[in-house]
Amino acid sequence: MSDARLELLYSRDRIAQEVNRLAQQIGRDYSERQVLLVVVLKGSLIFGADLLRALPIKASVDFVRLASYGSETHSSGIVEFRYHLETPIRDRDVIIVEDIVDSGYTLTSLYNKLLNQNPHTLRICTLIDKRARREVEIEADYVGITMEDGFIVGYGMDHDERYRQLPDIYLVKS
Repeated sequence: MSDARLELLYSRDRIAQEVNRLAQQIGRDYSERQVLLVVVLKGSLIFGADLLRALPIKASVDFVRLASYGSETHSSGIVEFRYHLETPIRDRDVIIVEDIVDSGYTLTSLYNKLLNQNPHTLRICTLIDKRARREVEIEADYVGITMEDGFIVGYGMDHDERYRQLPDIYLVKS
């Protein structure tokens, strides 16, 4: 992918609008309650931080780290848990914060693992919902942008640990 070209897909302004819209929607759904955001590292770090700051309600944050891509541009289907929650979630309102839902393997694995810990509620918030490659039936409760297909980078999303720092989201064109 060293000869990849990047084409602007979603500007930082569009991303900020979506993050704020999602935060307001979560705020309405959980008014007067405190939520725990479970941010999926590394890709969701920037989205999770921006969402946390935009929330109009009390919130705390914890992190998990999963891997299913390696250095490929598609999921291997095998999900590896590399970092686990430190916060107990039993009887808590929990929202998984994911940068992108693609095949669904990673998110389904995480969702089922957290569901077994008996949270009061468990919902999913994603910035990007990519439909074309969905292999597992899972739906996010809060969706920023829906797209069909394409490999994207920027705003925390990477390819081989590159491009995370870009403030906009780009479509990778080979």
